[in-house]
Amino acid sequence: MLASAAAPAGTDADAANPVAQVRRNQSWEYGPFLNWGTGLGNRSDYKFFWGGFQLSKVITPPVRAGIFSGQFEFGGNAMPLWQAYTPPPHQQKFFYTGGGCAAGQTCSYVAPEGGGVFRGVSLTPVIFRWNFLTRSTRIQPWFQAAGGLIYTTHKFPPDQEVPQGTPGGTSVWNFSPQGGFGMHYFLRSRRSIDLGVNAVHISSASLGDRNPGVNASIQVQVGYTFWR
Repeated sequence: MLASAAAPAGTDADAANPVAQVRRNQSWEYGPFLNWGTGLGNRSDYKFFWGGFQLSKVITPPVRAGIFSGQFEFGGNAMPLWQAYTPPPHQQKFFYTGGGCAAGQTCSYVAPEGGGVFRGVSLTPVIFRWNFLTRSTRIQPWFQAAGGLIYTTHKFPPDQEVPQGTPGGTSVWNFSPQGGFGMHYFLRSRRSIDLGVNAVHISSASLGDRNPGVNASIQVQVGYTFWR
């Protein structure tokens, strides 16, 4: 009689509260996602489209810390689809000091600037995520910080053209430190639609002669997750 009073895992109680099921089981999550983004500031004319697969696991029991109560999750993702859309090649004014410029003055010159569509792949091997405790049975909010690596088939971002006609000064390798927030919306037990917003910085860490990078971009991610 006492055993029948407790609802075992996998029963209707889990189906009615999939958020609590994931919390209790410290579940694995995996699934595909698509990402659209736009640059900010002087990169506002840059657009991004990415697609990939994410794998992670809840690795701690709930930690009680007031409004910050939650669970720690660790994971990563791989993006075989990585595209950046930049303005087409054009003439650009560049500013400099020294090198024949009068002392205290800033000089300029006009030279061809690269551009167009850039393609590559990206790996984010480190995602630290905090899943906030919630009373909701369907919504699981989270906050995360992550770091990744990007490889593009041409040097990114586009830079001044060198005499051979290829973008020079930047690098085919870039790093992508980032942070953001989002939520899982559970459609049913072990299935969720996911929405996230990340601020991503793209930088070569001076692997090239110059490091113009993309100082800030906003990336919106939509995915579908399976939980085990």
